[in-house]
Amino acid sequence: MKCNKWIPFLTIALFFGLQSNAQTKYAVINTKYILEKIPEYKEADKKLKELGDQWQMEIDNKQMVLDKMYKNYEAEQFMLSEELKKKREDELFIKEKELRDLQKKRFGYEGDLFKERQKLVKPIQDKVYNAVQKIAAARAYDFILDKSEGITIIFADPKLDKSDDVLRQLGVIN
Repeated sequence: MKCNKWIPFLTIALFFGLQSNAQTKYAVINTKYILEKIPEYKEADKKLKELGDQWQMEIDNKQMVLDKMYKNYEAEQFMLSEELKKKREDELFIKEKELRDLQKKRFGYEGDLFKERQKLVKPIQDKVYNAVQKIAAARAYDFILDKSEGITIIFADPKLDKSDDVLRQLGVIN
């Protein structure tokens, strides 16, 4: 976590370093803006949202069944023998574990949603990255910074934003 404190300072130092060296060429893009303009990305994002909603509904339904089982157990536990209590508690434990496993399978690290995102979105991101590389090579940029997420940019001159150039390279706009 201590390393994260240095990122804004290093970013500022990088910008001052770039400005002091007149030979360094850099540009700024906004990949979020670019991706939102690509129809294939919109379709992929919509499909991912639909899958996520479907899987969340599946989990919510299983949670409702589990909640009902808990309520029934709480209401009946005083009338049950120790053996039946143990059996019902084991059933609850198994159902709870199944629910957690399903959540992990669908939404966990490298779960179904992650895999679908990789399958649907990664090829589009690769196309954008290749377009950025072509622009960087053609115009001799030393750096192309992404201002969409995670990078702190205090000020970016709009004329440095080459997002529309990337969209032109992809054939999305003229």
